[in-house]
Amino acid sequence: MRNDAKPAKALRCAIYTRVSTDSGLEQDFNSLDNQREASEAYIKSQAHEGWKLLREHYDDGGYSGGTMDRPALQRLLNDVRARRFDVIVVYKVDRLTRSLADFAKLVELFDAHCVSFISVTQSFNTTTSMGRLTLNMLLSFAQFEREITGERIRDKVEASKKKGIWMGGALPVGYRVVNRALQVVEADADFVRMLFRRYLELGSVVRLKAALDAEGATSPIRVTGTGRATGGKRLSRGHLYSILSNPIYIGKLRHKDQLHNGLHSAIVDREVWDRAQTRLAFQTQLRREAAKDELSFLAGKLFDDRGNRMGASFAAKGSRRWRYYVSRAALTGRTQDAGSIVRVSAPQIEAFVTGAVKKHMSGQPSQQAFDRGCAGADLTSATARSATVPDVRPLSDAEIAGLIESVTLGAGTVEIVLADVDALEDQGRKIVLAWTPGSTRRKREIVQSSDPSEPRPNRAMRTRAREVFVNAFSEAHRWLDELVTDPTITIASLAAREHKSERSIRMILSLAFLSPDLAKSAIGGCLPRGFNRSRLVDLPMLWSEQWRVLGLQQPAADWLGGR
Repeated sequence: MRNDAKPAKALRCAIYTRVSTDSGLEQDFNSLDNQREASEAYIKSQAHEGWKLLREHYDDGGYSGGTMDRPALQRLLNDVRARRFDVIVVYKVDRLTRSLADFAKLVELFDAHCVSFISVTQSFNTTTSMGRLTLNMLLSFAQFEREITGERIRDKVEASKKKGIWMGGALPVGYRVVNRALQVVEADADFVRMLFRRYLELGSVVRLKAALDAEGATSPIRVTGTGRATGGKRLSRGHLYSILSNPIYIGKLRHKDQLHNGLHSAIVDREVWDRAQTRLAFQTQLRREAAKDELSFLAGKLFDDRGNRMGASFAAKGSRRWRYYVSRAALTGRTQDAGSIVRVSAPQIEAFVTGAVKKHMSGQPSQQAFDRGCAGADLTSATARSATVPDVRPLSDAEIAGLIESVTLGAGTVEIVLADVDALEDQGRKIVLAWTPGSTRRKREIVQSSDPSEPRPNRAMRTRAREVFVNAFSEAHRWLDELVTDPTITIASLAAREHKSERSIRMILSLAFLSPDLAKSAIGGCLPRGFNRSRLVDLPMLWSEQWRVLGLQQPAADWLGGR
């Protein structure tokens, strides 16, 4: 008898498990194992339907269901987008999430990628409207339970602190926990008193840290209830601020903005603590508003050729500072919406615009027109009157900024639109000029000139980098000779003999195939600063390509001695 029944389509199943706390996870059989075992049994019961369990584990131990920021859940969602399975199995719905809003987003993602969702202990079908209603009701109660639990915990913490009960957290230096209560450790308490005394003597946390570091002082070593030792390290400025401002040392507990009398004993006198707080408050620097950049006078008037405003920015290294104008589209992460020029040197474009406006204004017909132009550019009358002849006194940056309405920066042109003032009617308000942005980087080249008496134009590679390269270069040729002449020598034997990895041996061996010109430049220390052994290994075999990859200009043959 012929069997016409078609085999069930194979469904790949993934199991997700979660537990809110990490308590008990160290046990041989914990809550995560229980959830997974029940889910595996359910998948096996559906084997006749073609269900097949995937080996990948998605387990979140110690993560709340009120947030989506869980590592295993994020891996699960990435695999959903990659369509690596067809069914997600959980023990209960609230293991996946306790937030109704988050669940709506998850169901939308599952539906978009044709992934089913199954709860082992709660029978419902999400493909029907009644099943979705049942699921939403379950999640609403799960979210309600989580919020009620959070409110109870917050109320309990507040009530306990009002009664002076320490509710846990980072254990403050100078105390230990006995029967869930704080007790003073005299040896550590003396250390805390010393910090307050030294702070009042030295007058600042910065000087206190410098003095402690000079003396090699470290925080007291403490052993937790689990046997883990903490402390014994230098105190950071943040830790010092935390100790000096903590009211727990005067027998108080802080809850939000309120202080409550604690049941523990104080370590520091109230008078000493108050003096320390007064000094800390006096030394606290209020955040100042960002100072206006007076130099970048094109800020607010410079645009790219897509209409994006180009804001003033800068980069700094030590005492050096470089100013730029950057498209707002790029600054806000919309690089695809930026114009042809995303970033331009501020001094470069400012000099170009200043020169163009000055040249354009040099043909003003009369002093009266100049005065009207200055007035329209919102200049002081005294400044306008001081120029008896229009082309005698050059315009300042502030005056030029007042005359400019907008500047549009394109790949090959700059369009300057001047303010609508009477002085400019005869000349036109729009200036369009060809412009090409200059390179901000100097091309690397061999720093040794053909005339040894001439000074080197660039900084040469460091002496130490040259020494390391020379040693590696000689090793590369020595190892290559051994590999060619002795058939018993292999990369593996070289690595074992030299106590290096095989990859390291291969990288250094590549130096033996350097262009002779390039090797001579490196041995002579004539490569630019920044070149070292790491930049010269694993280059292309073709010598001309080696120069191109490194961005170097090959020197003339006469400097290299001719061939």
